[in-house]
Amino acid sequence: MKYLAAFFRRKTTAIVGVVLVAVLYLFMRQPQLSGEETRQLAAQFHFTPLPLPELPGYPMKSVRAVHPSLERISAWISSVGAAAALGDLDGDGLPNDLCQVDPRNDQVMVAPVPGTGERYAPFALAYTPLVYDPATMAPMGCLSGDFNEDGRTDLLVYFWGRPPVALLRHSAEPALTSQSYTPVDVAPSGERWFTNAGTLADIDGDGHVDLIIGNYFKDGGHILDAKGVGVEEMHNTKSKSFNGGEKHLLLWSSAAGGEQPKVSFREVKGVFDEAVNHGWALGAAAADLDGDLLPEIYFGHDFGPDRLLHNRSKPGQVQFAVLEGKRSFLTPKSFVLGHDSFKGMGAEFGDLNGDGQLDIYVSNIASEWALQESHLVWLSDDDPKLMQQGIAPYVQASEKLGLSRSGWGWDTKLEDMDNDGILEALQATGFLKGKINRWPELQSLGTGNDQMMNDPRHWPRFRPGDDVSGHEPDAFFARAADGRYYNIAQALGMSNPSVTRGIATADVDGDGDMDFVVANQWEPSVFYRNDCPNCGQFLGLHLRLRGASDSVQAHPGHPGVDTHDWPAIGAQATVILPDGRKLVAQVDGGNGHSGKRSPDLHFGLGKTGAEVNVELRWRGTDGHVHQHTLRLPPGWHTVQLG
Repeated sequence: MKYLAAFFRRKTTAIVGVVLVAVLYLFMRQPQLSGEETRQLAAQFHFTPLPLPELPGYPMKSVRAVHPSLERISAWISSVGAAAALGDLDGDGLPNDLCQVDPRNDQVMVAPVPGTGERYAPFALAYTPLVYDPATMAPMGCLSGDFNEDGRTDLLVYFWGRPPVALLRHSAEPALTSQSYTPVDVAPSGERWFTNAGTLADIDGDGHVDLIIGNYFKDGGHILDAKGVGVEEMHNTKSKSFNGGEKHLLLWSSAAGGEQPKVSFREVKGVFDEAVNHGWALGAAAADLDGDLLPEIYFGHDFGPDRLLHNRSKPGQVQFAVLEGKRSFLTPKSFVLGHDSFKGMGAEFGDLNGDGQLDIYVSNIASEWALQESHLVWLSDDDPKLMQQGIAPYVQASEKLGLSRSGWGWDTKLEDMDNDGILEALQATGFLKGKINRWPELQSLGTGNDQMMNDPRHWPRFRPGDDVSGHEPDAFFARAADGRYYNIAQALGMSNPSVTRGIATADVDGDGDMDFVVANQWEPSVFYRNDCPNCGQFLGLHLRLRGASDSVQAHPGHPGVDTHDWPAIGAQATVILPDGRKLVAQVDGGNGHSGKRSPDLHFGLGKTGAEVNVELRWRGTDGHVHQHTLRLPPGWHTVQLG
């Protein structure tokens, strides 16, 4: 016994350490559902995966040609670009058209969603006669919107290597081709932007949709120029990098329709301070959070704090103020809005706590046994009027809700997938897929000297074949009876490991349940048709602006084929259920990382088939705020807003 006692005395420190680790593991371990509970929760959902069409005749690749100084980290530089957007491009009234960026061939494809009919042949968008050099430029994302307000849906493609291009639809023929669009520069074509975040919103409240662009690498760089000279610049710290590309706010200026459509935007500069302006943007989202119908902006920043900006603009005069949360004694710094040191990729708005206010769901890196930061859920918990004082009235609640961990996160989407009135959370995950685990090298980079961080020659190797969180399945979180969310992707058959960037959602077939597309990096992308086995009732709204009308007109069903209205980006709807509960949503102009939902509103109503009151608020094309209340039965409805 004395030898055993002596042994324990010698090993006291080690034993205490092991016990402490075990206790902390048990304390930090998230609650788990039993197998039966998981099966019951998963039984509410069913999705059928269908492959997306692909364009033949284009050479395929699995890594980009990059600047010589970036060659040793070519896989890291090549880790973004997959994107998808869903919308009604051919004017048949349904969001059954896809705009997809495939980095394997660097083409932007327009195609019917699988299973919605062969209404036209898939095709690649063409940018000629504008300047586009595939040797130094690459598309990164796609937005849909009616930029010249002629009733036809246009597209905006943003790039690495140049400013975005608007493709204005000039043809009324429903059978789309690349010749159906006229490309137009929205900013001087000689500039070099590296855009990974873009969305649409009426920034200044003049009644017209503007562009919000967030860039990653510094403007003017040569990231994709394999013949470049010198050394390209990376992040200059691990948690406070403010040397990235600029934010660009482009205000709608004028437009024309017809066979030679036009649109022009005016850039406003000097709006943001340096810390906001030069954060490395990977995600952007805009929504009105304080009830004045001016959209606030959330920028997700890599290697630095995200930013929530309070909109204090007037028509033609843009002004934003940085909002920051309050920190208590027990609150970690990164759990205070505006002070995180994480890697914000995707950002999404939705009401997760049922208080009638939008919350914010943000992806970071949360890979088990690798880098366990935390995804963020900023829950509204105070008066939005505090924003006037520079205060962000939100608390961080991802761990409490079960949404803090999944993997290396990218895009996020909050949608009611079974129409029970409760939002599910979808999340794209994964970074580099290969065979050689490079997490040890990445962790050594994270503990290195900040003074060496911006020089890529000091970075570890990240080349094709290397793996960093490359085998993580995408996440599908559903809320259980205990109020927490659980990832049931494996039970739904969505457990194939992938490196996904974007998630685009829409009711593509008009049957009342939400479908989605996942855009995968260097792999085929997939459409998931929702075949919900026992979906509840739903209310769907196509909220449309019509410039020449001064009244509100509503009719059941989808928009007609020949319409002269367009999506009312930023319009708000509050649905009041028979039990008094309120569901809220706003028409989305392209929030997130690289997945863009259709500009339609969808609400799950549960089992009630009764009519519901719908309170609408919007800005007309004159910039004035309007409101109207409708009483509508379940189903899809088109509402033209004066």
